[in-house]
Amino acid sequence: METVQVQTHDHEEMLDITGAVRKLVHANGWSDGALLLYCPHTTGAVTINEGADPDVVRDILVNMRKLVPHRGDYHHAEGNSDAHIKSSLFGCEQMVIVEGGNIQLGTWQKIYFCEFDGPRTRKLWVKWLEA
Repeated sequence: METVQVQTHDHEEMLDITGAVRKLVHANGWSDGALLLYCPHTTGAVTINEGADPDVVRDILVNMRKLVPHRGDYHHAEGNSDAHIKSSLFGCEQMVIVEGGNIQLGTWQKIYFCEFDGPRTRKLWVKWLEA
């Protein structure tokens, strides 16, 4: 298993990690198969979405804050229940196809590490599944 190290800078953000994942694929010589990207943090997530227009990430974050506000009817003592809920909504894993040594994404797609309780140093576990 490999890891991608992520340093977040804000309480909530979506960091484009597509380049880091591509670099990992090339460095390991992975050609045809799939990558399982897994976030082992209960207040983080991984997702795939549009990366061409930065307003998409802004819109996701702003509206997630409206759907699941930081302050609400929460009992969890650490004060980050919203982060746990957002992580569950996004999910902790993504599967990405690799063909000919290249990750297969749609024209506008990017891979994002989602931070909901930062800033922190995070990691993403990456498992290669050969075809």
